Amino acid sequence: MKAMVLAAGLGTRLQPLTFEVPKPMVPVLDRPVMAHILDLLERQGFDQVIANLHWFPDTIRGYFGDRLEYRLEEELLGTAGGVRNVRDFFGDDLVVVVSGDALTDLDLRALVERHESAGGIATLTVKKVPDTREYGVVIHDEDGRIQGFQEKPDPAEALSDLGNCGIYCFSPEIFDYFPEDPFADWAQDVFPELLSHDVPFFVHEIEDYWNDVGSLDELRTGTFDALEGRLRLEVSGEEVADGVRAGEGTSLAACEQVEGPVWVGAECELGPGTRLVGPLVIGDGARVGEGAALRESIVLPGTRVDAGAILIGAIAGHGDIVAGLRPLR
Repeated sequence: MKAMVLAAGLGTRLQPLTFEVPKPMVPVLDRPVMAHILDLLERQGFDQVIANLHWFPDTIRGYFGDRLEYRLEEELLGTAGGVRNVRDFFGDDLVVVVSGDALTDLDLRALVERHESAGGIATLTVKKVPDTREYGVVIHDEDGRIQGFQEKPDPAEALSDLGNCGIYCFSPEIFDYFPEDPFADWAQDVFPELLSHDVPFFVHEIEDYWNDVGSLDELRTGTFDALEGRLRLEVSGEEVADGVRAGEGTSLAACEQVEGPVWVGAECELGPGTRLVGPLVIGDGARVGEGAALRESIVLPGTRVDAGAILIGAIAGHGDIVAGLRPLR
């Protein structure tokens, strides 16, 4: 089976992280979020995968190598235009598309089965969301046929609580409803065209875990959900204490305090007297100085935390605090 990972976006809501890496390469525990997506696709039988690239394309190519195919966009083509640009890759096969920032353990084969049984031209994965102000929501009838959309409506005005997950299955005929311009957006161009022509397309509602990791707050939430087992991920490291995992070449012996859940990557150095209180994630190759105290934070791979530093509810990268974040939802 074939699938596409959307990996060309700029990731503006993840700045300043995305000043240096593309959004799909932002790590969640031991690997980039896009690597978790590819693991999911491969486990479920998607053996041919392509990704569109734009922002730091060599970073993605260098990490994944020949594990997938690539299509560079010199200028961004939009969420739908990027898919049309790889139309030849899919040929007459179904078009399965996964957003490059989707942290999920959903069954993509069930999405394909829903698409085939519904008989429409498109099937959109949706999930109930706690706050419609943060998502585009999808309105549908009792058969699941899509009737319309609302973009981040106030809960009092929302006609649906089903958020669009950015994970789709299309029949090849979908390309007949694209604008002529190279740039095309699903929400602004293609889906309204389907509605105006009364073309049937449907929702596929899931209860599986899904987080779009599209902002710093969502990155922290998704990372801690993975740490605490709220989604099914294969994670490296050895359990060295209850709720505490450490990667190869990492010792916690010098720590004064370690309270899980804590995940520390490979080849990390933790100075004497450090205190680690979960939920806490420390990426591969990080260096934490003597007497530092870390709590409810993410330390990105390769980061140096100064001796005596105190991080609470932060994301740290390259020796500086990237962001202090509001409490988890």
